[in-house]
Amino acid sequence: MMNLEEFPPTPFEELDEDDAPELTDEMIDRAVWMRGDQVISREEGLRAFAEKLRRGRPKAERTKVAMSMRFDADILEYFRATGKGWQTRMNDALREWMKEHPRLA
Repeated sequence: MMNLEEFPPTPFEELDEDDAPELTDEMIDRAVWMRGDQVISREEGLRAFAEKLRRGRPKAERTKVAMSMRFDADILEYFRATGKGWQTRMNDALREWMKEHPRLA
């Protein structure tokens, strides 16, 4: 067991990440998993860690479907000229049209 008092504190500027020891399975098995100041189980810790590693956006309530469509050039030009988010605005415009024109079936 290490006595931390044997090691004087190192100024932050002098710390080198390459000096950190590689974590072993034994170290991880002995670790106390915490979320904030609350102790949690190893399984909860691993789950939380895996969640943080996920890439991309969180799943939306309504998922989008990629497809290829053809529009008149002036329509695309109009929406693109509105700047970033033009595709969302185009989607919103189509949704508004759907509200105004309910299906008859």
